[in-house]
Amino acid sequence: MDRIQLLDQYLPPQCAPLIARWIDYFQCEFKISRSRGTKLGDYRPPHAGQGHRISINYDLNPYSFLVTSVHEFAHLLTWNEHKRKAKPHGAEWKANFKRMMRPFFEKEVFPMDIQRAIVQYLENPAAASCSDLRLSRALKAYDASPDHLCLLETLPIGSLFKWKGDRVFKIEAKIRKRFRCVEPASGKVYLFNALVEVEEMKG
Repeated sequence: MDRIQLLDQYLPPQCAPLIARWIDYFQCEFKISRSRGTKLGDYRPPHAGQGHRISINYDLNPYSFLVTSVHEFAHLLTWNEHKRKAKPHGAEWKANFKRMMRPFFEKEVFPMDIQRAIVQYLENPAAASCSDLRLSRALKAYDASPDHLCLLETLPIGSLFKWKGDRVFKIEAKIRKRFRCVEPASGKVYLFNALVEVEEMKG
């Protein structure tokens, strides 16, 4: 199986050839990684004899895989142009992300709700794309989630839910973009992302 055929399994139609060209052009090691709960993708600049390295979680839906890939390639291009002088998600990265996203807009790869969320995100220079709730919410709508799971933000305050197996939590309050929840068994308080998938406990 060649590189384009492999990438085709993870990306929306028409996208694999361009991502493959970027990999070759930038001489980048592009790794499809195991799932990581703390990040969807990662970019590492050349170091100790190694070149550019990008890794993307294997279990993302095609649109998330593409947006995350463009996100990381924009970091690569920004590093090539500015090294460490540019902020991680500063104006330089924003400009490159928008520029590298343009070919996929022209191919009309994205559903309109995702494209609209990306455009709105690009108008907000304060937020990193991975923490932008509007964009994350639009992308998550295309996940193949089990029927028994729902997004935490869809549950009312006071609800009980299970997370990661049999751990039970109760929603106490919303704090900005996160929810303060208590684990009754331990009494410990945790902050949850609004878009974490949980199992609602009914009755």
